[in-house]
Amino acid sequence: MTRADLLSLFDQFGILPTPQRLDIAAILLQRPQHMSAEHLIDKLKDSGSKVSKATVYNSLNLFSKHGLVREVMVDPVRKFYDSTTRPHHHFYNVDSGELSDIPDEQVCFRDLPDLPKGTERESIEVLIKVRDRSH
Repeated sequence: MTRADLLSLFDQFGILPTPQRLDIAAILLQRPQHMSAEHLIDKLKDSGSKVSKATVYNSLNLFSKHGLVREVMVDPVRKFYDSTTRPHHHFYNVDSGELSDIPDEQVCFRDLPDLPKGTERESIEVLIKVRDRSH
């Protein structure tokens, strides 16, 4: 993704561009992927970027708040940032820490529970946790 593409996306989502935010977005949005903040920090260091840990977390929260990325909570202390923003489903491997998409056509719902009074459905997103088989 070019700098012009990133600037256009930031404008579209109402995000003020800073050099640090552009560095973060360049890595996170280069392709459809799921990244934890820690993984992103490692990638930034590998690229020679001097972006602080706090700036990474603050930028990811901002990107999520504005809809540029989606947060996927896999457990109470681990969160991923997904560059695919449409609602979709995931597998999470608790042994490897890998998060992967489930193709939409592989998930089917026959019946859904009645919604609480006064609410409407926003989206349905399934997270299936898996473990590696013991050999």
